Amino acid sequence: MVNEMRDVPEAPVDGAAKSSSPLMVRIVLIAVLVAGLVAFFAFDLGRYVSFESLQSNREMLQEFIKQNGFLAALLFGLIYAVVTAFSLPGGAFMTITGGFLFGWLGGGLIVVFGATIGATALFLMARTAVGGFLETKTGPFVQKMEEGFRQNAICYLLVLRLIPIFPFWLVNLVPAFLGVSTATYVIATFLGIIPGTFVYASVGNGLGALFDAGGSTDSLLMTIFQPQFLAPLVGLSVLAILPVVYQLYQRRRKQAS
Repeated sequence: MVNEMRDVPEAPVDGAAKSSSPLMVRIVLIAVLVAGLVAFFAFDLGRYVSFESLQSNREMLQEFIKQNGFLAALLFGLIYAVVTAFSLPGGAFMTITGGFLFGWLGGGLIVVFGATIGATALFLMARTAVGGFLETKTGPFVQKMEEGFRQNAICYLLVLRLIPIFPFWLVNLVPAFLGVSTATYVIATFLGIIPGTFVYASVGNGLGALFDAGGSTDSLLMTIFQPQFLAPLVGLSVLAILPVVYQLYQRRRKQAS
């Protein structure tokens, strides 16, 4: 099992692309990411990221989905990918919205694919724009940390994805600076976000009844931190990190003998 977790191939072309990106390409990519964030706040798009806005537009959205099912799902997945790629706020809200509009299963699947695509786009842009530059500036300690992270990348990424300790955008960016291969990143991201996504999608699936009953939505975004949801995620994270713990145990055992 340990070998399977470690033997995801690290594509050599990744490092080559990372170090040979022209300066202009780096500048353009950074400018695009910054422009996306600026546009979000400049046009006050955050006003749409609220349960009040969702409730007031409920009938219009449901009618659009009824008339354009596949197109609506495609558009929602695309919007989710863009939100993720530009690290815009509102990921948890959008996941709940996905469950509300498309059901827990349909909404969960759309979000998983949209989030994976968006996170991968951000990963590739960040690695191309900054990764090579950082690699030339880091010292031996950081390089050793990078090597250790790459050797067990899937385990570490699964833990970071499963337990929402760090912001989603930060977990999207850090692997780009630590030399993780694209294949490893995509696999760990796709698998790691599934549990949390379906928790929020399930909450969204019952949001209509909450709207009808006039209930409060204040605590919905903190659902993932409730013990009944967080405990299973912590358990999965422990399982994901066990191969790394086993490797450390074996290494120390060999050194002691």
